[in-house]
Amino acid sequence: MLREIYVRPLGLYAAQAGDDAEEVWGGFRLAEGWLDFSAVEVIERNGASVDRRIAGIGEFLERDWGRRALNAADMFEMIRQPRKRIAGLDVGRPRVMGVVNVTPDSFSDGGQLLDSQAAIDHARQLEDAGADILDIGGESTRPGADAVSLDEERQRVLPVIEALAGKVDALLSIDTRKAAMMDEAVGAGADIVNDVSALSFDPEALQTVADLNVPVILMHALGDPKTMQDDPVYDDVLLDVFDYLEARVEACLRAGISRDKMMIDPGIGFGKTLEHNLALLSGLSLFHGLGVPVLVGASRKRFVGTITGVENAAERVAGSIGAALAAVGQGAQILRVHDVAETKQALAVWQAATQGVVG
Repeated sequence: MLREIYVRPLGLYAAQAGDDAEEVWGGFRLAEGWLDFSAVEVIERNGASVDRRIAGIGEFLERDWGRRALNAADMFEMIRQPRKRIAGLDVGRPRVMGVVNVTPDSFSDGGQLLDSQAAIDHARQLEDAGADILDIGGESTRPGADAVSLDEERQRVLPVIEALAGKVDALLSIDTRKAAMMDEAVGAGADIVNDVSALSFDPEALQTVADLNVPVILMHALGDPKTMQDDPVYDDVLLDVFDYLEARVEACLRAGISRDKMMIDPGIGFGKTLEHNLALLSGLSLFHGLGVPVLVGASRKRFVGTITGVENAAERVAGSIGAALAAVGQGAQILRVHDVAETKQALAVWQAATQGVVG
């Protein structure tokens, strides 16, 4: 059954060290992170009808929501709850995931890292630049991409994971849709599973991740990579993506995966038009209502090129940083990027400017 009421934190401002937001400003801390919020957008959906309005926190808490009261209160509490460490990584400040595509056809860097040693060297460079997580993938999920066999994916990624595991401080993530690949990658030293299908592509994936007991990133995609950009349609993209991810979180819980092992990704560019991507980025704070860390991967994507007029994906660094700062400005805990050094530099300045302190 679809959710009827949604709560999105608004009035976001930099949390000051030592401040109790509720006592000082009448606001609340967002996921015990670096932002406080002072208002909420209440979104009510009744079939095709969607009503949106802004409410002060006091008004929201005092209103009688009738039979939907628990629904609204639970989401509000999810927004406020602190996020647990991910494989030991504190997400109380923005973290950066570096992309390591061991593929011939990824949209931005396809073919550059197909040689295992080149991928290993690149991963080490990303760690040196400050990456907290290295996301290693052997199957391109760019629009129009064909599926890759398990054997080929295995040959691409396992040597890279084996060479890095235990030798870098960054966590290792395996970017795959296949349960067997998840199992083998974790066995080789991967710490996190990142699945663009939110564990829905492979019927064995849910149980595999539950058995492995490792953190998992659940991403939304409309259709598969081959067809996902063929006229994607939503009733309301922000609410539809939230509903899908909420359902996948519930599926994980039923399979025995605890909430503190989950992260979500709204899937920028995966079955979305320019307008869909912008709606997700502008409404991103809604996803904190799922009670898990939020990851955003907007780096070098086509919508950045559409907005800026930059055709070459590798030249979209500045635009990608703009999207990254917009995401952390709404509390996104993890940024998946190609350009780690540039993103870290921008984050350092953004945090210093908004919080008034360095570090």
